Amino acid sequence: MPIYEYHCEHCGRKFEKLQGFSASQTCECPNCGQSAQRLISLASFVLKGTGWYVTDHPSKDRKRGMNSTKAPEPASETVAKSDASQKS
Repeated sequence: MPIYEYHCEHCGRKFEKLQGFSASQTCECPNCGQSAQRLISLASFVLKGTGWYVTDHPSKDRKRGMNSTKAPEPASETVAKSDASQKS
């Protein structure tokens, strides 16, 4: 279900509400009880679960694994270093 942003004309409060696609364009303001209008705003969503990049929301175990291992050196740099040492 999408999260919609609303604005109350009466008290000026902006708030978000989790609703279905077919929900009404207006809802009751939780602050003053008056009618609030749905705003057109940027979509907000959260990526959770397996299959996302390391920088997204890694689990505690994955964070520990990332901290304990060092990334391997790229092959092109290894070759360049060995060529340079052979020339010396």
